[in-house]
Amino acid sequence: MTELRTVEEPGPAVPLPTDLSDERLVHATGLSGWLSTTWSRLRGGDLGSLPVVVGLIVISIVFYIQEPAFLSSRSLVTITQFAAPVGIIALGIVLVLLLGEIDLSVGSMSGLAAALMAVMVVNNGQPMLVGVLVGIIAGVVVGSLYALLYVRVGVPSFVITLAGLLGFQGLLLFVLGKDGTINIPENSWLVQFARYEFVKGPLAYVIVLALIGLYVVSHLTGARRRKAAGLSAPSMTSLLVRAGLLAAALLFLTYYLGLDRGWGYLWLFFVALVVVMDLALRKTRWGRHVFAVGGNEEAARRSGIKVARIYLSVFVLCSTLAALGGLLAAAQQTSVSQASGTTDTNLTAIAAAVIGGTSLFGGRGSAYSAMLGIIVLQAIQSGLNLIGVDSSVRFMVTGAVLLLAVAIDSVARRARSSSGRG
Repeated sequence: MTELRTVEEPGPAVPLPTDLSDERLVHATGLSGWLSTTWSRLRGGDLGSLPVVVGLIVISIVFYIQEPAFLSSRSLVTITQFAAPVGIIALGIVLVLLLGEIDLSVGSMSGLAAALMAVMVVNNGQPMLVGVLVGIIAGVVVGSLYALLYVRVGVPSFVITLAGLLGFQGLLLFVLGKDGTINIPENSWLVQFARYEFVKGPLAYVIVLALIGLYVVSHLTGARRRKAAGLSAPSMTSLLVRAGLLAAALLFLTYYLGLDRGWGYLWLFFVALVVVMDLALRKTRWGRHVFAVGGNEEAARRSGIKVARIYLSVFVLCSTLAALGGLLAAAQQTSVSQASGTTDTNLTAIAAAVIGGTSLFGGRGSAYSAMLGIIVLQAIQSGLNLIGVDSSVRFMVTGAVLLLAVAIDSVARRARSSSGRG
């Protein structure tokens, strides 16, 4: 079973890629073999990102029928721009969920980091870079404190982060003081980056082709390592087919979004973070250890993994990404207020990670879950706004989608367990 394989520690000469493909499946010898393997995985409960992709297609069709402007280039650019800050926060949630833990304070942490930055820059006259560094350092300190309380004291992450949620909301009010709202200068580089800078034309196509090249090189490297370890690997045909489809989709999107403003710098930054985190999870020893601890902590400890260090790194990354997302959200809105990070930020970030395909039970998920999940949620919000539906309906729809995602994960988990016993 996958959960058992994740705790095995391969030798340093041939590290095992962490996509953890089921070795009971047939070896893909061509396109037909790849299709057969994919179908076998789906039957075995390994749904991957299929449910969220299908859901996104359905959402797009429904809203397009109601309001064709939903799929306009301007609408899609807006969706990506507003999805990015919370998507960065959701990326940290993916990491803690991989360990089977939770962080309920990411929204409050994002607001506090933004408030610290605004006070340093506007009230104290410090450079924007200093303000940004102060906000990020706050995230590192909070994540370290969480790890200490969890590993050394044994306080459950739910309780620690719930206390953080409440405490940081109060600290946010204290930092902002009687003013309550601080406006960030629009001519600052952070606001320009998060709100006004876009890429289109030849440079946008070069970036897309570079991503496709990275995708191909990454999978070729993984395939060689699997073969060297005596494991099955996807065929060159399947890789080329997937790369071709991905290239066609991204190149068309680049052209279509270029009809409006193009790809936002903020969105491209979010994509870069997702790609880097995905490579770290799948291609490094640290990533293998994260999956191992999430799959079976005791087995991971007995195999020699430094479990405490894994918890420390993940909690620090989660809080730091929350702080970074808060800084970018504040720059996008050009202000920080007492409501920053305290509305539905927690709900949206956690829901995005789960809806995107990260398991609440730990050990299964992907960095791309944050991207897919936040696109789904932002698409729902944008579509409901376009057709004039009240915000109360958005919360109900988001809750229903979240419940459906968890139900699908539970059913798929049982199917994997049944397939493993079979």
